[in-house]
Amino acid sequence: MTKAVFCIAQHTDQAEIIVNDLTTSGFSSNDISVLFPDKSSTKDFAHEKHTKAPEGAAIGGTVGLGTGAVLGLLAGIGSLAIPGVGPFIAAGPIMGALSGAAVGAATGGLTGALIGLGIPEYEAKRYEGKVKGGCVLISVHAASSEAVDKAKKIFERNHAEDISSTEEKSI
Repeated sequence: MTKAVFCIAQHTDQAEIIVNDLTTSGFSSNDISVLFPDKSSTKDFAHEKHTKAPEGAAIGGTVGLGTGAVLGLLAGIGSLAIPGVGPFIAAGPIMGALSGAAVGAATGGLTGALIGLGIPEYEAKRYEGKVKGGCVLISVHAASSEAVDKAKKIFERNHAEDISSTEEKSI
């Protein structure tokens, strides 16, 4: 059973705490994804900028000290723009899925990319609205039902919202 567990954090400080809690509980930083609006950019065209941890810390620095340090440790952190939706900062496995959507067709936007990851349409629309509104989408790969339960408990303990899980699709 391969699942992804998702939640919404209200702000990047809360997301940093959740990501830190996930990693200290044994989840690999390569299995954790985050997505949030890039308030420092005003570009509305599709682009992709690959970076790694040192550069991720610099990108994260634009959203607040400390956030870059934790989020910069995640794989593939970078910024991208999804046509019709706007600029985002993404890290982890979700970066690859979203960058493909950003460079590809403009139709579907963030909701389409999230549906492509296996999230039901109604949840994907809700997540898109919250992320566009300034919240942070966090997901973690869970290889067992115990890992799913552990991730959900971490999300609940840190007051995350809209917690759900879904079977992962190959990206």
